[in-house]
Amino acid sequence: MDAAIDDGVDILSISLGGSSKAFHNDPIALGAYSATQRGILVSCAAGNNGPYDSTLSNESPWILTVGASTLDRKLKATVNLGNQKVFEGESAFHPKGHNSTFFPLFDPSLNATDFDSPYCGTGTLNDPEIKNKIVMCMDGGGYSRIEKGQAVKDAGGVGMIIFSFGDYGFTKFADPHVLPALYISYKDGMEISDYMNSTSKPIARIAFQGTIIGDKDAPVVASFSSRGPSLASPGILKPDIIGPGVNILAAWPTSVDNKANTKSTFNIISGTSMSCPHLSGVAALLKSAHPTWSPAAIKSAIMTTANTVNLGNDPILDERLLPANIFTVGSGHVNPSRANDPGLIYDTQFKDYLPYLCGLNYTNRQVGNLLQHKVDCKEVKRIPEAQLNYPSFSITLGENSQTYTRTVTNVGDAKSSYSVEITSPAGVSVTVKPTTLKFSKLNQKLKYQVTFSRRANSPNNGIVQGFLKWTSNKYSVRSPIAVVLEPTIGF
Repeated sequence: MDAAIDDGVDILSISLGGSSKAFHNDPIALGAYSATQRGILVSCAAGNNGPYDSTLSNESPWILTVGASTLDRKLKATVNLGNQKVFEGESAFHPKGHNSTFFPLFDPSLNATDFDSPYCGTGTLNDPEIKNKIVMCMDGGGYSRIEKGQAVKDAGGVGMIIFSFGDYGFTKFADPHVLPALYISYKDGMEISDYMNSTSKPIARIAFQGTIIGDKDAPVVASFSSRGPSLASPGILKPDIIGPGVNILAAWPTSVDNKANTKSTFNIISGTSMSCPHLSGVAALLKSAHPTWSPAAIKSAIMTTANTVNLGNDPILDERLLPANIFTVGSGHVNPSRANDPGLIYDTQFKDYLPYLCGLNYTNRQVGNLLQHKVDCKEVKRIPEAQLNYPSFSITLGENSQTYTRTVTNVGDAKSSYSVEITSPAGVSVTVKPTTLKFSKLNQKLKYQVTFSRRANSPNNGIVQGFLKWTSNKYSVRSPIAVVLEPTIGF
């Protein structure tokens, strides 16, 4: 990262990360702090430990933290059973002249002598019965999906059905398999298992339909996309944004099907490591269009203009096809064209990170580690996390009300007026003063205050969400609000 800073880059795209760490112990947060100080935006993967709560990496407020979603594109494959039921999956195996006749089905978990045989682990499929059959394989077990296919092929199998984990819902992966194969949901896998148990001669056939465009549910949050709340800094809402990260087609250094004389070296892989570079690309376009914008300004433009509905105009869904919560989507799904003209931006001042870090109760040495110089937090007016001039709100609310200040900068029309629109989280009262912001020139800064307080009928605990939005006749600038309700005696 230091070398990239010395090279004078504009954007750092970092598809790396680990578990949650205090920022002074996190080398990526450390390098990103130095980069941000020099005007370089740092975009990072949120992590692939979803769909579980508080699984994020790269949580610091000076990083753009990116979750993953699906595209409006499927690489469709189907499996037809002997009982005429059809299940849809995905696969990047699309051979010319594939023989989609029926073959017997085989489940290696039924007579498993090796713990790894249900996963179709390398060298574990020794049953001669596999020959000329389509094999059912569980995802996971420490084996890649390509390795599973190779194990089936080596054992004489003619096809493979990989079924997902229960928690992975409806997220499906398209891989360049070494034999006819597809990936289906856990639910569909269980139905196929039930069919196999109901007949003495279960049969199936696999067919490939190629690329299908048109999914009104897209974008759907990927099951693996790491979720908040942040452990390192609960007062900053993470992830910031989601972007395309499932079955991403891109250039690859070698031929995935071992063709020696081919120039078409591409692959399809999934992960927040794929969504992070999409957002890095959007940030690069914004930096090109607005060379004077700071990393915080670019980040704000991306976050406040994000889509919160899918192509069907319904709320964005998670891997279960249920409305995704705020710690899953952050601000929403990136909308690059809207981000280019956001109207207002929350331009976090770099100097504010020092009182923020002192407010996290880090020691002087720990804060000094990040800032690379000596610090005395006693001489600094500490601020609570949620007071940082961030484009979103994440607070823990007890009996006492809390008030925070935000500053917005006008980058839209010179003369403009914005009114506030509030959707309060359940059981929480949100008051904004003033309710109108009137700008007379470009780059003018205006402040507003937000007060959060518990209502009498407030739930006694849990997470509630809402948003506040500044709207003019041309612009809509949206900030999500996440509230963790503390159990209280008085409610």
